[in-house]
Amino acid sequence: MKPSILSVRGNVLENGMPRFFRRLAEGVFDEEDLLFRTKELNEFLDESAEKYGFDRDHIIAIGYSNGANIAASLLFHYQDALKAAILHHPMVPRKGIELPNLTGKSVFIAAGKNDPICSPMESMELQSMLEKANANVELHWENRGHQLTATEVEAAANWYGKL
Repeated sequence: MKPSILSVRGNVLENGMPRFFRRLAEGVFDEEDLLFRTKELNEFLDESAEKYGFDRDHIIAIGYSNGANIAASLLFHYQDALKAAILHHPMVPRKGIELPNLTGKSVFIAAGKNDPICSPMESMELQSMLEKANANVELHWENRGHQLTATEVEAAANWYGKL
């Protein structure tokens, strides 16, 4: 069966650029908006699966930065939102909450050792939180900053090929 592709775009504009949720400052999420937009995206995925006829139980999210953060937020708040996720340079979407049981979920995290926006500690904290919720997590390091690199995309593709 040929995979379906659904490309989503955030409903929030920041300096004319689309985002998935508002920030109060760089690296500081507007948690109220994050929760609202996460619910909105989850409902959109439900509606789209019905409208376009794809299997809602097999969604694999791929996101970079803000897109990775909203995908991580889906995992944090909705047990069955995603089958798997490829997160390029994500942050921990929310701290101090209990995650749903993510048994059977797989997550690839690509992180930069010199990322000024998302520190290595943040990446390791996200990995730990997801693993404590029983997700299978692979953390891939690049000796770079916050930019998306060809080698991390290749690593993500290799990871995806093993799902």
